[in-house]
Amino acid sequence: MKRILIQLDTDSQASSFDAVTAIDAGVDHLLSYSQINPSNIVPLVQGAIFTRGSKELKNTAIFVGGSNVEAGEKVLAKVQESFFGSMRVSVMMDSNGCNTTAAAAVYYAKKQLDLSQSRAVVLGGTGPVGRRSAHILGSLGAEVVVVSRSLSKAEHVCSLIDDTTGRFTAAEIPAQGKIGSLLEGADLVIAAGAAGVQFATLDELSACESLKVVIDLNAVPPLGIGGIQSTDKANQIGSLICYGALGVGGLKMKIHHHLIEQLFESNDQVFDTSQIYNAALNMG
Repeated sequence: MKRILIQLDTDSQASSFDAVTAIDAGVDHLLSYSQINPSNIVPLVQGAIFTRGSKELKNTAIFVGGSNVEAGEKVLAKVQESFFGSMRVSVMMDSNGCNTTAAAAVYYAKKQLDLSQSRAVVLGGTGPVGRRSAHILGSLGAEVVVVSRSLSKAEHVCSLIDDTTGRFTAAEIPAQGKIGSLLEGADLVIAAGAAGVQFATLDELSACESLKVVIDLNAVPPLGIGGIQSTDKANQIGSLICYGALGVGGLKMKIHHHLIEQLFESNDQVFDTSQIYNAALNMG
């Protein structure tokens, strides 16, 4: 039986990146839908679960994407709410690559640090990848500073991730040249901002004596951290171990392909942040 992946994208155009990745992962047929939200999704889910017998439903799966993480989370919740009994299919949520990229980044950070004893600063922490990176880091016991141009947005993300453990602190991006004020006691910096936003340079970061690892997830010049190359992968630059977007991206793509394949092993799997990070641990 043909393996069908239903791509549900919250944006006005379904992501070509997600479509190509699905095809490269071996999907037989890809059905792509855009402008998806909780109010229009139920007929699409019903079309997925009522067209094949329960033993055949493992051959249908759903992928939730788009650029907005919160919108993707709402769609994922509505998809799961629409299932009942054995009438369900496996589903993966990776809006804007948030989960797979964050999982790969934290995997590499964990290779270099005991994250349960680390302080991490996530620049661009309210974006799709930054938010998920902060989530995973906190789940591993790290103290996490979520940094944004808007303090209120950073505070909102901290409360959404977890407002009870005390591991998450919100901060606003300081004036240019003042990045050091955020780095006191930091072991790790992850830059996960939008394309074209440079937060700091390696020279500025090197002034922080505690800092050990820097990961920049922006592949579009100017990069998020000046002095890092996108191809860096555990490269020692001065006192810092550095990773660039392409250095992380190979594992990100490996995780993405693997999980698309895994969706078709049964009809009851849900791949969100923690499950995708666990996949990274098994594959890195």
